[in-house]
Amino acid sequence: DVLINPGQATPETRRFAEAATLPRLHEMAGWFGLTLARSPLNLAFLLALLTALGVWLLLWKTRFGYALRVTGQSEAAAVYAGISPARITILAMALAGGLAGMMALNEIMGAQQRLLLGFTGGFGFVGIAVALMGRNHPVGIVMAAILFGALYQGGSELAFDMPTISREMVVVIQGLVILFAGALENMFRPTLRRLLAPAAAVRGG
Repeated sequence: DVLINPGQATPETRRFAEAATLPRLHEMAGWFGLTLARSPLNLAFLLALLTALGVWLLLWKTRFGYALRVTGQSEAAAVYAGISPARITILAMALAGGLAGMMALNEIMGAQQRLLLGFTGGFGFVGIAVALMGRNHPVGIVMAAILFGALYQGGSELAFDMPTISREMVVVIQGLVILFAGALENMFRPTLRRLLAPAAAVRGG
């Protein structure tokens, strides 16, 4: 096999050539005469920020984004407005699949710099949690992704330095964050609406 790493029993390819990997941010800073501390951050981080900006512009500044938001909130309203929900759904799925595929840029070409089997284990569930915490808004998703990344990486570092802290504790913290950020809000929102409805009616006369 020309792809497998010689002498390696695990299913992974050889290390990519330097020209086929993403440069680290501290290396890119050196191109402009700047100095940054060494870190695993690479070009994929900047691409992710630009992608989030592009998604925001697509959702709130284009006709397709309007159709996508209307379809997501009310399919009946979309049909009334002359929008095809089936077409919008297929396009949204294709776009989401392409964006999800870009995730491999960081893991394969940036962090690992080789092709691995099963490198996406659990990423889908984390993505759902990030979207839930970010309220399905690009800006919120960026902040939630940074938080979850810090929790994941920080938990790994703590588990290495302090054996008493396990990976499961980090998972519990992530679960609590999701619970308090998403589930509890939806749990108490109907009650708050009922409590605030009389006051709103009085102000409205």
